[in-house]
Amino acid sequence: MNWQQAYRVFGQGIGVSAAIAALPILAVLVMLGVLRKPAWVAGLCGLAVSLVVALFCYHMPVSLAFGAVSYGAAFGLFPICWIVFWAIVLFRITTVTGKFTIIRESVGQLTEDAPSQALLIAFAFSAFIEGAAGFGTPVAIAAAMLTGLGFSPFRASAICLLANTAPVAFGSIGTPLLTLAATTGLPLLKLSAAVAAICAPVALIIPAYMVFVMGGKRTLRAALLPCVITGFVFGGTQFVVGTYMGPQLTDILASIFAMVALFVLCRFRKSEPMPRDLEAAFRGSSEAVAPPADGSDLLVASTQEIVVAWMPYAFLVVFVLLWSVKPIQHLLSVGTFNLQWPMLHDRVMRMAPVVANAQPYHAYFVLNLLSASGTSCMCAAICSALFLRVSLSTFLGVLGSTCRQLLVPITTVVSVLAMAFLMNYSGATATLGLAFSSSGAVFPFFSALLGWVGVFLTGSDTSANALFGSLQVVTAERLGLSPVLMSAANSSGGVVGKMISLQTIVVAAAATGMSNADQSRLFRLMLKHSVLLAAIVGLIALLYTHYLHF
Repeated sequence: MNWQQAYRVFGQGIGVSAAIAALPILAVLVMLGVLRKPAWVAGLCGLAVSLVVALFCYHMPVSLAFGAVSYGAAFGLFPICWIVFWAIVLFRITTVTGKFTIIRESVGQLTEDAPSQALLIAFAFSAFIEGAAGFGTPVAIAAAMLTGLGFSPFRASAICLLANTAPVAFGSIGTPLLTLAATTGLPLLKLSAAVAAICAPVALIIPAYMVFVMGGKRTLRAALLPCVITGFVFGGTQFVVGTYMGPQLTDILASIFAMVALFVLCRFRKSEPMPRDLEAAFRGSSEAVAPPADGSDLLVASTQEIVVAWMPYAFLVVFVLLWSVKPIQHLLSVGTFNLQWPMLHDRVMRMAPVVANAQPYHAYFVLNLLSASGTSCMCAAICSALFLRVSLSTFLGVLGSTCRQLLVPITTVVSVLAMAFLMNYSGATATLGLAFSSSGAVFPFFSALLGWVGVFLTGSDTSANALFGSLQVVTAERLGLSPVLMSAANSSGGVVGKMISLQTIVVAAAATGMSNADQSRLFRLMLKHSVLLAAIVGLIALLYTHYLHF
Protein backbone atom coordinates (compact mmCIF):
# COMPACT_ATOMS: atom_id res chain seq x y z
CA MET A 1 0.00 0.00 0.00
CA ASN A 2 1.27 3.47 -0.86
CA TRP A 3 2.22 5.91 1.89
CA GLN A 4 0.04 9.04 1.98
CA GLN A 5 1.55 12.41 2.74
CA ALA A 6 0.07 14.31 5.71
CA TYR A 7 0.74 18.02 5.90
CA ARG A 8 -0.14 18.71 9.54
CA VAL A 9 2.44 17.45 12.02
CA PHE A 10 1.25 15.82 15.28
CA GLY A 11 -2.27 17.06 14.52
CA GLN A 12 -1.18 20.68 15.00
CA GLY A 13 -2.23 23.69 12.97
CA ILE A 14 -0.53 24.69 9.76
CA GLY A 15 1.59 27.34 11.52
CA VAL A 16 3.20 24.91 13.98
CA SER A 17 3.54 22.30 11.24
CA ALA A 18 5.30 24.80 8.97
CA ALA A 19 7.71 25.73 11.77
CA ILE A 20 8.65 22.07 12.16
CA ALA A 21 8.91 21.58 8.39
CA ALA A 22 11.28 24.56 8.19
CA LEU A 23 13.78 23.12 10.70
CA PRO A 24 16.18 21.76 8.00
CA ILE A 25 16.22 25.17 6.30
CA LEU A 26 16.81 26.91 9.62
CA ALA A 27 19.66 24.50 10.35
CA VAL A 28 21.34 25.45 7.07
CA LEU A 29 20.81 29.17 7.71
CA VAL A 30 22.26 28.94 11.23
CA MET A 31 25.26 26.90 10.14
CA LEU A 32 26.10 29.31 7.31
CA GLY A 33 24.88 32.66 8.59
CA VAL A 34 25.52 32.41 12.35
CA LEU A 35 28.14 29.75 12.98
CA ARG A 36 29.89 30.50 9.66
CA LYS A 37 30.57 26.88 8.83
CA PRO A 38 31.60 25.72 5.33
CA ALA A 39 28.80 24.92 2.91
CA TRP A 40 29.48 21.16 2.98
CA VAL A 41 29.05 21.11 6.78
CA ALA A 42 25.81 23.09 6.51
CA GLY A 43 24.53 20.74 3.81
CA LEU A 44 25.22 17.60 5.84
CA CYS A 45 23.66 19.19 8.93
CA GLY A 46 20.52 20.13 6.99
CA LEU A 47 20.29 16.59 5.62
CA ALA A 48 20.54 15.11 9.12
CA VAL A 49 17.80 17.40 10.45
CA SER A 50 15.55 16.66 7.46
CA LEU A 51 15.93 12.93 8.14
CA VAL A 52 14.85 13.42 11.76
CA VAL A 53 11.86 15.53 10.69
CA ALA A 54 10.80 13.07 7.97
CA LEU A 55 11.09 9.95 10.14
CA PHE A 56 9.82 11.19 13.49
CA CYS A 57 7.51 14.10 12.63
CA TYR A 58 6.00 13.01 9.30
CA HIS A 59 6.33 9.29 10.11
CA MET A 60 7.76 8.56 6.70
CA PRO A 61 8.79 4.90 6.29
CA VAL A 62 12.55 4.40 6.52
CA SER A 63 12.77 2.76 3.09
CA LEU A 64 11.01 5.71 1.42
CA ALA A 65 13.14 8.23 3.30
CA PHE A 66 16.38 6.67 2.17
CA GLY A 67 14.97 6.22 -1.31
CA ALA A 68 14.34 9.98 -1.46
CA VAL A 69 17.82 10.73 -0.09
CA SER A 70 19.52 8.51 -2.67
CA TYR A 71 17.34 9.96 -5.45
CA GLY A 72 18.34 13.51 -4.54
CA ALA A 73 22.01 12.55 -4.22
CA ALA A 74 21.95 10.95 -7.67
CA PHE A 75 20.36 14.07 -9.14
CA GLY A 76 23.14 16.12 -7.55
CA LEU A 77 25.77 14.01 -9.30
CA PHE A 78 23.96 14.04 -12.63
CA PRO A 79 23.25 16.45 -14.21
CA ILE A 80 24.51 19.17 -11.83
CA CYS A 81 28.06 18.02 -11.02
CA TRP A 82 28.41 16.73 -14.59
CA ILE A 83 27.86 20.27 -15.88
CA VAL A 84 30.22 21.88 -13.39
CA PHE A 85 32.99 19.36 -14.06
CA TRP A 86 33.16 19.97 -17.80
CA ALA A 87 32.68 23.73 -17.49
CA ILE A 88 35.77 23.88 -15.28
CA VAL A 89 37.70 21.54 -17.59
CA LEU A 90 36.95 23.89 -20.49
CA PHE A 91 38.25 26.87 -18.55
CA ARG A 92 41.38 25.00 -17.42
CA ILE A 93 42.19 24.11 -21.03
CA THR A 94 42.32 27.81 -21.88
CA THR A 95 44.63 28.45 -18.93
CA VAL A 96 47.10 25.58 -19.42
CA THR A 97 47.50 26.54 -23.09
CA GLY A 98 48.00 30.22 -22.24
CA LYS A 99 44.99 31.25 -24.31
CA PHE A 100 43.14 32.88 -21.43
CA THR A 101 45.86 35.51 -21.22
CA ILE A 102 44.93 36.53 -24.77
CA ILE A 103 41.21 36.40 -23.91
CA ARG A 104 41.82 38.66 -20.93
CA GLU A 105 43.78 41.13 -23.04
CA SER A 106 41.15 41.18 -25.81
CA VAL A 107 38.39 41.96 -23.30
CA GLY A 108 40.68 44.54 -21.74
CA GLN A 109 41.09 46.33 -25.05
CA LEU A 110 37.35 46.36 -25.68
CA THR A 111 36.79 47.82 -22.22
CA GLU A 112 39.22 48.25 -19.37
CA ASP A 113 36.69 49.15 -16.69
CA ALA A 114 35.63 46.30 -14.46
CA PRO A 115 31.86 47.02 -14.34
CA SER A 116 31.56 46.84 -18.14
CA GLN A 117 33.52 43.58 -18.18
CA ALA A 118 31.17 42.22 -15.51
CA LEU A 119 28.10 43.32 -17.47
CA LEU A 120 29.43 41.76 -20.67
CA ILE A 121 30.42 38.40 -19.18
CA ALA A 122 28.43 37.90 -15.96
CA PHE A 123 25.17 39.41 -17.21
CA ALA A 124 24.91 39.27 -21.01
CA PHE A 125 27.10 36.27 -21.94
CA SER A 126 25.95 34.35 -18.86
CA ALA A 127 22.32 35.01 -19.82
CA PHE A 128 23.01 33.54 -23.26
CA ILE A 129 24.41 30.36 -21.67
CA GLU A 130 21.46 30.31 -19.25
CA GLY A 131 19.02 30.55 -22.12
CA ALA A 132 20.66 27.73 -24.02
CA ALA A 133 21.85 25.37 -21.29
CA GLY A 134 21.00 26.53 -17.75
CA PHE A 135 21.33 24.22 -14.74
CA GLY A 136 24.50 25.79 -13.30
CA THR A 137 26.43 26.15 -16.54
CA PRO A 138 26.34 29.98 -16.81
CA VAL A 139 27.58 30.60 -13.27
CA ALA A 140 30.43 28.11 -13.67
CA ILE A 141 31.56 29.53 -17.02
CA ALA A 142 31.19 33.24 -16.21
CA ALA A 143 32.71 33.02 -12.72
CA ALA A 144 35.78 31.23 -14.06
CA MET A 145 36.15 33.83 -16.82
CA LEU A 146 35.91 36.77 -14.41
CA THR A 147 38.51 35.20 -12.14
CA GLY A 148 40.83 34.92 -15.13
CA LEU A 149 40.21 38.62 -15.85
CA GLY A 150 41.60 39.61 -12.46
CA PHE A 151 38.50 39.54 -10.25
CA SER A 152 38.95 37.92 -6.86
CA PRO A 153 37.16 34.56 -6.48
CA PHE A 154 34.75 36.09 -3.96
CA ARG A 155 33.89 39.08 -6.15
CA ALA A 156 33.59 36.99 -9.32
CA SER A 157 31.21 34.59 -7.57
CA ALA A 158 29.09 37.36 -6.03
CA ILE A 159 28.80 39.25 -9.32
CA CYS A 160 27.74 36.13 -11.22
CA LEU A 161 25.17 35.14 -8.59
CA LEU A 162 23.61 38.60 -8.64
CA ALA A 163 23.63 38.74 -12.44
CA ASN A 164 22.21 35.25 -12.95
CA THR A 165 18.71 36.21 -11.84
CA ALA A 166 16.89 37.97 -14.66
CA PRO A 167 17.24 35.14 -17.22
CA VAL A 168 16.51 32.14 -14.97
CA ALA A 169 12.74 31.81 -15.58
CA PHE A 170 13.34 31.46 -19.33
CA GLY A 171 16.48 29.36 -19.01
CA SER A 172 17.39 26.19 -20.86
CA ILE A 173 15.19 26.98 -23.88
CA GLY A 174 12.20 27.78 -21.67
CA THR A 175 12.32 24.55 -19.65
CA PRO A 176 11.02 26.09 -16.37
CA LEU A 177 7.91 27.44 -18.09
CA LEU A 178 7.39 24.34 -20.20
CA THR A 179 7.42 22.40 -16.93
CA LEU A 180 5.05 24.88 -15.30
CA ALA A 181 2.60 24.64 -18.20
CA ALA A 182 2.69 20.84 -18.08
CA THR A 183 2.21 20.82 -14.29
CA THR A 184 -0.65 23.32 -14.17
CA GLY A 185 -2.38 22.72 -17.51
CA LEU A 186 -2.33 26.48 -18.17
CA PRO A 187 -1.59 27.96 -21.64
CA LEU A 188 2.15 28.27 -22.22
CA LEU A 189 2.03 31.65 -23.98
CA LYS A 190 -0.09 33.21 -21.21
CA LEU A 191 2.34 31.94 -18.59
CA SER A 192 5.26 33.25 -20.61
CA ALA A 193 3.66 36.69 -20.95
CA ALA A 194 2.89 36.87 -17.23
CA VAL A 195 6.44 35.89 -16.25
CA ALA A 196 7.83 38.42 -18.73
CA ALA A 197 5.65 41.13 -17.21
CA ILE A 198 7.06 40.36 -13.75
CA CYS A 199 10.69 39.65 -14.67
CA ALA A 200 11.25 42.48 -17.16
CA PRO A 201 11.13 45.22 -14.48
CA VAL A 202 13.59 43.18 -12.42
CA ALA A 203 15.87 42.79 -15.45
CA LEU A 204 15.84 46.57 -15.90
CA ILE A 205 17.37 47.18 -12.49
CA ILE A 206 19.67 44.16 -12.05
CA PRO A 207 22.70 45.58 -13.95
CA ALA A 208 22.67 48.82 -11.95
CA TYR A 209 21.85 46.99 -8.74
CA MET A 210 24.76 44.59 -9.26
CA VAL A 211 27.23 47.41 -9.88
CA PHE A 212 25.93 49.38 -6.88
CA VAL A 213 26.16 46.40 -4.52
CA MET A 214 29.66 45.45 -5.62
CA GLY A 215 31.10 48.95 -6.13
CA GLY A 216 29.01 51.58 -4.35
CA LYS A 217 27.60 54.93 -5.49
CA ARG A 218 30.77 56.27 -7.14
CA THR A 219 31.20 53.15 -9.25
CA LEU A 220 27.53 53.20 -10.26
CA ARG A 221 27.78 56.85 -11.34
CA ALA A 222 30.83 56.03 -13.45
CA ALA A 223 29.15 53.01 -15.05
CA LEU A 224 25.56 54.26 -15.18
CA LEU A 225 25.27 54.45 -18.98
CA PRO A 226 26.26 50.81 -19.72
CA CYS A 227 24.06 49.67 -16.81
CA VAL A 228 21.02 51.53 -18.13
CA ILE A 229 21.54 50.41 -21.73
CA THR A 230 22.11 46.78 -20.74
CA GLY A 231 19.05 46.72 -18.48
CA PHE A 232 16.71 48.36 -20.98
CA VAL A 233 17.86 46.29 -23.95
CA PHE A 234 17.72 42.99 -22.08
CA GLY A 235 14.52 43.73 -20.14
CA GLY A 236 12.73 45.20 -23.15
CA THR A 237 13.63 42.28 -25.39
CA GLN A 238 12.69 39.81 -22.68
CA PHE A 239 9.26 41.43 -22.33
CA VAL A 240 8.51 41.56 -26.06
CA VAL A 241 9.76 38.07 -26.92
CA GLY A 242 8.31 36.45 -23.80
CA THR A 243 4.92 38.06 -24.41
CA TYR A 244 4.51 37.46 -28.13
CA MET A 245 6.79 34.55 -29.05
CA GLY A 246 6.88 32.32 -25.97
CA PRO A 247 9.66 31.24 -23.61
CA GLN A 248 11.98 29.18 -25.82
CA LEU A 249 14.08 31.97 -27.37
CA THR A 250 13.49 34.76 -24.84
CA ASP A 251 16.86 34.60 -23.06
CA ILE A 252 18.86 33.86 -26.19
CA LEU A 253 17.52 36.85 -28.13
CA ALA A 254 17.60 39.19 -25.12
CA SER A 255 21.21 38.30 -24.32
CA ILE A 256 22.35 38.64 -27.94
CA PHE A 257 20.84 42.13 -28.19
CA ALA A 258 22.39 43.06 -24.84
CA MET A 259 25.84 41.83 -25.92
CA VAL A 260 25.62 43.72 -29.21
CA ALA A 261 24.54 46.90 -27.42
CA LEU A 262 27.40 46.58 -24.93
CA PHE A 263 29.92 45.84 -27.67
CA VAL A 264 28.86 48.90 -29.68
CA LEU A 265 28.90 51.09 -26.58
CA CYS A 266 32.34 49.90 -25.44
CA ARG A 267 33.77 50.07 -28.95
CA PHE A 268 32.72 53.61 -29.80
CA ARG A 269 32.21 55.30 -26.43
CA LYS A 270 34.92 57.74 -25.43
CA SER A 271 35.07 58.07 -21.66
CA GLU A 272 37.57 58.73 -18.92
CA PRO A 273 39.16 55.62 -17.37
CA MET A 274 37.61 54.63 -14.07
CA PRO A 275 39.75 55.67 -11.06
CA ARG A 276 42.10 52.88 -10.02
CA ASP A 277 40.77 52.73 -6.47
CA LEU A 278 37.26 52.02 -7.81
CA GLU A 279 38.65 49.42 -10.22
CA ALA A 280 40.52 47.66 -7.43
CA ALA A 281 37.52 47.74 -5.09
CA PHE A 282 35.14 46.37 -7.72
CA ARG A 283 37.50 43.55 -8.71
CA GLY A 284 38.29 42.79 -5.07
CA SER A 285 41.99 42.82 -5.89
CA SER A 286 44.82 44.88 -4.49
CA GLU A 287 45.62 46.27 -7.91
CA ALA A 288 43.33 47.11 -10.79
CA VAL A 289 44.24 46.43 -14.38
CA ALA A 290 45.72 49.73 -15.51
CA PRO A 291 46.26 50.87 -19.10
CA PRO A 292 49.84 50.96 -20.37
CA ALA A 293 51.82 53.95 -19.21
CA ASP A 294 52.73 54.98 -22.75
CA GLY A 295 49.13 54.92 -23.88
CA SER A 296 49.73 52.13 -26.36
CA ASP A 297 47.17 49.45 -26.96
CA LEU A 298 46.98 46.81 -24.26
CA LEU A 299 46.50 44.03 -26.79
CA VAL A 300 49.68 42.65 -28.37
CA ALA A 301 48.22 39.49 -29.90
CA SER A 302 47.26 39.36 -33.56
CA THR A 303 43.67 39.02 -34.72
CA GLN A 304 44.31 35.39 -35.61
CA GLU A 305 45.66 34.69 -32.12
CA ILE A 306 42.59 36.32 -30.56
CA VAL A 307 40.25 34.20 -32.69
CA VAL A 308 42.16 31.03 -31.76
CA ALA A 309 42.07 31.95 -28.06
CA TRP A 310 38.29 32.43 -28.12
CA MET A 311 37.64 29.18 -30.00
CA PRO A 312 36.94 27.09 -26.84
CA TYR A 313 34.03 29.40 -26.00
CA ALA A 314 32.97 29.48 -29.64
CA PHE A 315 32.84 25.67 -29.49
CA LEU A 316 30.78 25.97 -26.30
CA VAL A 317 28.23 28.28 -27.94
CA VAL A 318 28.00 26.04 -31.02
CA PHE A 319 27.47 22.85 -29.03
CA VAL A 320 25.04 24.47 -26.59
CA LEU A 321 22.95 25.72 -29.51
CA LEU A 322 23.15 22.37 -31.30
CA TRP A 323 21.93 20.63 -28.16
CA SER A 324 18.85 22.91 -28.19
CA VAL A 325 17.82 22.04 -31.77
CA LYS A 326 14.80 19.72 -31.79
CA PRO A 327 16.03 17.21 -34.43
CA ILE A 328 19.38 16.88 -32.67
CA GLN A 329 17.65 16.53 -29.31
CA HIS A 330 15.59 13.73 -30.81
CA LEU A 331 18.72 12.07 -32.19
CA LEU A 332 20.55 12.32 -28.87
CA SER A 333 17.55 10.99 -26.94
CA VAL A 334 18.48 7.44 -28.00
CA GLY A 335 20.95 7.54 -25.12
CA THR A 336 18.30 8.54 -22.58
CA PHE A 337 17.10 6.16 -19.89
CA ASN A 338 14.09 6.96 -17.68
CA LEU A 339 14.71 4.94 -14.55
CA GLN A 340 11.99 4.41 -11.97
CA TRP A 341 13.84 5.09 -8.74
CA PRO A 342 13.73 1.99 -6.51
CA MET A 343 11.98 2.19 -3.12
CA LEU A 344 10.35 5.50 -4.10
CA HIS A 345 8.65 5.73 -7.51
CA ASP A 346 4.84 5.97 -7.12
CA ARG A 347 5.04 4.73 -3.52
CA VAL A 348 4.20 8.16 -2.08
CA MET A 349 0.76 9.71 -2.56
CA ARG A 350 0.36 13.48 -2.82
CA MET A 351 -2.91 14.54 -1.25
CA ALA A 352 -5.36 17.45 -1.41
CA PRO A 353 -5.15 20.41 -1.12
CA VAL A 354 -1.62 20.32 -2.54
CA VAL A 355 -3.12 18.65 -5.62
CA ALA A 356 -6.75 18.65 -6.67
CA ASN A 357 -7.02 14.87 -6.38
CA ALA A 358 -4.77 12.30 -4.75
CA GLN A 359 -2.04 11.17 -7.12
CA PRO A 360 1.17 9.13 -6.92
CA TYR A 361 4.43 11.03 -6.64
CA HIS A 362 6.65 9.96 -9.54
CA ALA A 363 10.40 9.46 -9.12
CA TYR A 364 12.00 9.15 -12.55
CA PHE A 365 15.76 9.50 -12.79
CA VAL A 366 16.49 10.74 -16.31
CA LEU A 367 19.93 9.48 -17.32
CA ASN A 368 20.36 11.45 -20.54
CA LEU A 369 24.09 11.01 -21.02
CA LEU A 370 24.04 12.26 -24.61
CA SER A 371 21.51 15.10 -24.47
CA ALA A 372 22.53 16.57 -21.09
CA SER A 373 23.84 20.14 -21.01
CA GLY A 374 27.03 18.88 -19.39
CA THR A 375 27.69 16.68 -22.40
CA SER A 376 27.61 19.72 -24.69
CA CYS A 377 30.29 21.23 -22.42
CA MET A 378 32.24 17.97 -22.64
CA CYS A 379 32.17 18.05 -26.44
CA ALA A 380 33.32 21.68 -26.39
CA ALA A 381 36.18 20.77 -24.02
CA ILE A 382 37.32 17.82 -26.14
CA CYS A 383 37.14 19.81 -29.38
CA SER A 384 39.05 22.65 -27.71
CA ALA A 385 41.77 20.27 -26.55
CA LEU A 386 42.12 18.86 -30.06
CA PHE A 387 42.02 22.28 -31.71
CA LEU A 388 44.64 23.72 -29.35
CA ARG A 389 46.75 20.55 -29.65
CA VAL A 390 46.70 19.73 -25.96
CA SER A 391 48.66 16.54 -25.30
CA LEU A 392 46.87 13.53 -23.86
CA SER A 393 48.93 13.66 -20.68
CA THR A 394 48.10 17.34 -20.17
CA PHE A 395 44.40 16.71 -20.82
CA LEU A 396 44.36 13.84 -18.33
CA GLY A 397 46.14 16.09 -15.85
CA VAL A 398 43.41 18.69 -16.27
CA LEU A 399 40.74 16.04 -15.64
CA GLY A 400 42.55 14.86 -12.51
CA SER A 401 43.06 18.32 -11.05
CA THR A 402 39.41 19.18 -11.72
CA CYS A 403 38.28 16.03 -9.90
CA ARG A 404 40.39 16.96 -6.88
CA GLN A 405 39.04 20.51 -6.95
CA LEU A 406 35.43 19.25 -6.92
CA LEU A 407 35.62 16.69 -4.10
CA VAL A 408 34.30 19.04 -1.40
CA PRO A 409 31.79 20.88 -3.65
CA ILE A 410 30.32 17.55 -4.75
CA THR A 411 29.73 16.64 -1.10
CA THR A 412 27.78 19.87 -0.66
CA VAL A 413 25.67 19.49 -3.80
CA VAL A 414 24.82 15.86 -3.06
CA SER A 415 23.82 16.55 0.56
CA VAL A 416 21.69 19.60 -0.27
CA LEU A 417 19.83 17.85 -3.11
CA ALA A 418 19.27 14.84 -0.85
CA MET A 419 17.78 17.18 1.77
CA ALA A 420 15.57 18.93 -0.78
CA PHE A 421 14.21 15.70 -2.27
CA LEU A 422 13.56 14.25 1.19
CA MET A 423 11.60 17.37 2.16
CA ASN A 424 9.61 17.07 -1.07
CA TYR A 425 8.67 13.41 -0.67
CA SER A 426 8.03 13.57 3.08
CA GLY A 427 5.55 16.41 2.60
CA ALA A 428 7.56 19.04 4.50
CA THR A 429 7.90 21.32 1.48
CA ALA A 430 4.17 21.07 0.80
CA THR A 431 3.49 22.05 4.42
CA LEU A 432 5.50 25.22 3.87
CA GLY A 433 3.53 25.86 0.70
CA LEU A 434 0.20 25.49 2.49
CA ALA A 435 1.35 27.93 5.16
CA PHE A 436 2.09 30.52 2.49
CA SER A 437 -1.22 29.83 0.75
CA SER A 438 -3.21 30.67 3.89
CA SER A 439 -2.26 34.34 3.61
CA GLY A 440 -5.49 35.42 1.85
CA ALA A 441 -5.50 38.72 -0.05
CA VAL A 442 -1.73 39.10 0.22
CA PHE A 443 -1.15 35.65 -1.26
CA PRO A 444 0.30 37.12 -4.50
CA PHE A 445 3.20 38.44 -2.41
CA PHE A 446 3.74 35.09 -0.69
CA SER A 447 3.22 33.28 -3.99
CA ALA A 448 6.52 34.77 -5.15
CA LEU A 449 8.16 33.86 -1.83
CA LEU A 450 6.96 30.29 -2.29
CA GLY A 451 8.88 30.05 -5.55
CA TRP A 452 11.85 31.68 -3.82
CA VAL A 453 11.84 28.98 -1.13
CA GLY A 454 11.49 26.27 -3.78
CA VAL A 455 14.57 27.40 -5.69
CA PHE A 456 16.54 27.91 -2.48
CA LEU A 457 15.86 24.27 -1.65
CA THR A 458 16.30 22.68 -5.07
CA GLY A 459 18.57 25.13 -6.90
CA SER A 460 16.26 24.94 -9.91
CA ASP A 461 13.34 27.09 -11.08
CA THR A 462 12.17 24.07 -13.07
CA SER A 463 12.00 21.96 -9.91
CA ALA A 464 10.26 24.72 -7.95
CA ASN A 465 7.63 25.04 -10.69
CA ALA A 466 7.05 21.29 -10.71
CA LEU A 467 6.86 21.30 -6.92
CA PHE A 468 4.48 24.20 -6.32
CA GLY A 469 2.72 24.74 -9.66
CA SER A 470 -0.39 22.74 -8.78
CA LEU A 471 -0.59 24.30 -5.31
CA GLN A 472 -0.51 27.78 -6.85
CA VAL A 473 -3.42 26.97 -9.17
CA VAL A 474 -5.53 25.32 -6.45
CA THR A 475 -4.96 28.22 -4.04
CA ALA A 476 -5.59 30.89 -6.69
CA GLU A 477 -8.92 29.32 -7.63
CA ARG A 478 -9.95 29.10 -3.96
CA LEU A 479 -9.11 32.80 -3.42
CA GLY A 480 -10.58 34.03 -6.72
CA LEU A 481 -7.19 35.10 -8.09
CA SER A 482 -5.63 34.55 -11.50
CA PRO A 483 -4.05 31.07 -11.67
CA VAL A 484 -1.81 32.28 -14.51
CA LEU A 485 -0.46 35.22 -12.51
CA MET A 486 0.06 33.17 -9.33
CA SER A 487 1.90 30.46 -11.25
CA ALA A 488 4.00 33.13 -12.94
CA ALA A 489 4.77 34.71 -9.57
CA ASN A 490 6.03 31.33 -8.38
CA SER A 491 8.46 31.09 -11.28
CA SER A 492 9.48 34.75 -11.06
CA GLY A 493 10.10 34.61 -7.32
CA GLY A 494 12.27 31.59 -7.88
CA VAL A 495 14.75 33.47 -10.07
CA VAL A 496 16.01 35.55 -7.13
CA GLY A 497 16.24 32.49 -4.89
CA LYS A 498 18.94 30.94 -7.04
CA MET A 499 21.66 33.22 -5.68
CA ILE A 500 21.27 31.70 -2.19
CA SER A 501 20.88 28.10 -3.31
CA LEU A 502 23.81 26.17 -1.83
CA GLN A 503 24.21 24.24 -5.07
CA THR A 504 24.69 27.45 -7.03
CA ILE A 505 27.05 28.94 -4.44
CA VAL A 506 29.16 25.78 -4.52
CA VAL A 507 29.22 25.84 -8.33
CA ALA A 508 30.59 29.38 -8.24
CA ALA A 509 33.08 28.49 -5.51
CA ALA A 510 34.31 25.45 -7.41
CA ALA A 511 34.70 27.40 -10.64
CA THR A 512 36.72 30.18 -9.01
CA GLY A 513 38.69 28.19 -6.43
CA MET A 514 37.13 30.19 -3.59
CA SER A 515 38.02 29.07 -0.07
CA ASN A 516 35.53 27.22 2.14
CA ALA A 517 35.61 30.08 4.65
CA ASP A 518 34.46 32.55 1.99
CA GLN A 519 31.44 30.42 1.07
CA SER A 520 29.56 31.30 4.27
CA ARG A 521 30.52 34.98 3.78
CA LEU A 522 29.17 34.80 0.23
CA PHE A 523 25.92 33.25 1.46
CA ARG A 524 25.42 36.01 4.04
CA LEU A 525 26.01 38.68 1.40
CA MET A 526 23.63 37.08 -1.08
CA LEU A 527 20.91 36.39 1.50
CA LYS A 528 20.02 40.02 2.21
CA HIS A 529 19.94 40.94 -1.47
CA SER A 530 17.94 37.83 -2.34
CA VAL A 531 15.34 38.68 0.31
CA LEU A 532 15.08 42.27 -0.94
CA LEU A 533 14.69 41.22 -4.58
CA ALA A 534 12.15 38.53 -3.63
CA ALA A 535 10.12 41.20 -1.83
CA ILE A 536 10.25 43.38 -4.96
CA VAL A 537 8.97 40.49 -7.10
CA GLY A 538 6.21 39.86 -4.54
CA LEU A 539 5.18 43.52 -4.58
CA ILE A 540 5.05 43.49 -8.39
CA ALA A 541 2.75 40.45 -8.27
CA LEU A 542 0.61 42.18 -5.63
CA LEU A 543 0.41 45.32 -7.77
CA TYR A 544 -0.63 43.38 -10.85
CA THR A 545 -3.31 41.50 -8.88
CA HIS A 546 -5.07 44.26 -6.98
CA TYR A 547 -4.33 47.45 -8.90
CA LEU A 548 -3.64 46.59 -12.54
CA HIS A 549 -6.09 43.65 -12.53
CA PHE A 550 -3.75 41.44 -14.54
